[in-house]
Amino acid sequence: MNIVGAYLARHWKLLLLLGGCLGICCAVFSLYGLPLESVGYAFALCFALGLVLFASGCFRFYRRHRELAGLLAQVKEKVLPLPPPGGLLEADYQALLQALASDRAALALESRNRLQDMTDYYTLWAHQIKTPIAAMGLLLQEEPRPELEGELLKVEQYVEMVLGYLRLGSSSTDYVLRNCSLDGLLRQSVRKYARLFILKKISLDFQETGRTVLTDEKWLAFVVEQLLSNALKYTPEGGRIRIYGDGDTLVIADSGIGIRPEDLPRVCEKGFTGYNGREDKKSTGIGLYLCSQVLERLNHGISISSRPGRGTLVRLDLSRRRREAE
Repeated sequence: MNIVGAYLARHWKLLLLLGGCLGICCAVFSLYGLPLESVGYAFALCFALGLVLFASGCFRFYRRHRELAGLLAQVKEKVLPLPPPGGLLEADYQALLQALASDRAALALESRNRLQDMTDYYTLWAHQIKTPIAAMGLLLQEEPRPELEGELLKVEQYVEMVLGYLRLGSSSTDYVLRNCSLDGLLRQSVRKYARLFILKKISLDFQETGRTVLTDEKWLAFVVEQLLSNALKYTPEGGRIRIYGDGDTLVIADSGIGIRPEDLPRVCEKGFTGYNGREDKKSTGIGLYLCSQVLERLNHGISISSRPGRGTLVRLDLSRRRREAE
């Protein structure tokens, strides 16, 4: 709505009153038979005065509208720099707004403090839990228990997921971009899950890509490990996992249980577990969400295709706008 229309809509009662008064005056002048020239002259003067007053009021309305629109950009301030009130009721409204703004700022500060306390606690917990995990790993080296080694690897992977989740939401998260050997990164990730490959008797078809990519090696390894973990989790014993390159794309494919078509568009949503997650009852719906968020920050892409009972194929688009490695 334009300014004039908004001003008229705001003062429609006054305009209706003036129109009624004009009608009454016309009726009275007609009954008394006053000269048309004198009546027209009086109406012309009244119209000119009304036009001046209307223009002045419309300008003040427009100026106040601009002031309030400017305040919209400062709505997150603890104290709103409101213009001087034009009356008692406007002063009351401004006092109410200032009280609401102060209360909202106090609630936001309390929420930030609680979130920071929780983040600090879980970060400390994730780092402290690594000590008993390492100790159990050493004990299992002395007395090998393949099943326990596999479960311990899962615990370690879940801890890494917690740390990734906390770091991802931190404002201090740093991304160091440099040219990395993709095959070296893949071999390191596969070596980490070698025990699970053996325990589940899952074959690995790893075809070297021979590529160097501009990325953050640590975070890309985190994504690859999450995808391998999912592939191992949902691939039955005796299955197969393939890793190969396709141009600028890295492909990780498995022969697992697959994903239902209705779940596929939402698998990267935070907390979404889908049919497989409900059946497994252990899925958190965080892994693929973290992968998508990390890849977005690295300017990489991810696409997933799957058929129930036939497996899942994940494609990582590692191409990006070329820039010098830092």
